[in-house]
Order: sequence, then structure tokens, then C-alpha cells
Amino acid sequence: MNSFESIIKFFQDCGLFIFPSLAIMATGLAIAIERFVFLQKARVANRKDWSKVLPLLQGGQWKEVLGLTASSDSAIGKIVHNGLSRLQSSRRRDDIDAAMEEGMMEIVPRLEKRTHYIAVFANVITLVGLLGTITGLIHAFTAVSQVNPAEKAALLSASISIAMNNTAFALMVAIPFLLIHSFLQARTADIVDGLEAAKISFLNLVQRLAPEHKAA
Repeated sequence: MNSFESIIKFFQDCGLFIFPSLAIMATGLAIAIERFVFLQKARVANRKDWSKVLPLLQGGQWKEVLGLTASSDSAIGKIVHNGLSRLQSSRRRDDIDAAMEEGMMEIVPRLEKRTHYIAVFANVITLVGLLGTITGLIHAFTAVSQVNPAEKAALLSASISIAMNNTAFALMVAIPFLLIHSFLQARTADIVDGLEAAKISFLNLVQRLAPEHKAA
């Protein structure tokens, strides 16, 4: 029996509970891929925009930065734009910080969106696999008590195979899902930390240069 036939037999031996498990796996993978692509794009966009904005900020070119960030879709662009917009009405560090924090409160939920579902799916598929295992064992012992001795061994073997395969498949999906969830959380935290660092740099630059330049 080749590898493909072994895989087919494995799924056949899982019984009906393999279908909800496959649906959970497909949904979780779709979310994981979407979140990875989203976070990767956000990370690249933030670095690209910050590399453009920082030299202008260091030169006190508020008007140019305001125009650049007004059309930016990146998280860093929105935060800097909020800070510069507030700078035109107030020079107090706390006021500018509050404006940028408002932008953070809008951006962070978008970065964390749907990631928690992956951990939920890891737990749910484990429970579905356990339910399939228990159902298979119940079927095994119920059927064995109703058949003649010659058929008991084959029937017991088939039912236990269903039970064990459900557990195995659930764990094969749940363990990677937990690792993926941890990875995405770490990537999100890295982006948020970068935004916080950029915010502090912006506030320090404004505090140092604002007295020397008029707000745009």
C-alpha cells in the first residue's frame, strides 16, 4: 500500500467525525493564511512609511509629513497623521500623545482581529476528535456484545481504529494550530511594539523641534 492509499484509508477509518474536523481545519488554515498576509503587509508598509517620514520629521518638515501621511494606509502613517493634526492646535506632549493613542486604539484591534479563532479551533477540533474517539469506543463495545465470537475481533479492531484515528487527526491539526497562533501573536506584538517605539520617537522629535518650527 502506497502513501496515498494509506492516507485515504486513514480518513475512511475516521468515520463521520472526520467531516467536522476537516471543516474546522480548513477554516483555521484560511484564517491563519489571511492573518499572516495581513500582518506581513502591515509590517512592510510601516517600515516603508517610517523610513520616508523620519528624515522629514528630523528636519522639522511638518507640512510635508502631514501631506504624506494623509494619503497613507499604513498604521504608522495614521498614527503620525493624528499626532501632527493635534500638533496644529496644541503643543502639549500629553495632548499629542492622546491623539496618537486614539489611533493606536483603532489600529491594534485590526492587527489582532480573528487571530484568537485559531486557538479556539485548536481546542474545538481536539474535543471533536475526543467525541469521535468516545463514540467509536461505545460503538465497539456495544457491537461486540451483539455479535458471535468469530466476528468480535474484526469488529472490535475496526471500531478502535475509528476511535484512535479521530484522536490522531485532531492532535495533528491542534498542535500546529497552537504554534501558528503563538507565531501570529508574536508577530502582532512585534508590530505593536514598533508602533509604540515610533510614537515615542515622534513625541521626542516634536518636543525638541516644535519650539524652533511653526506647525504646518
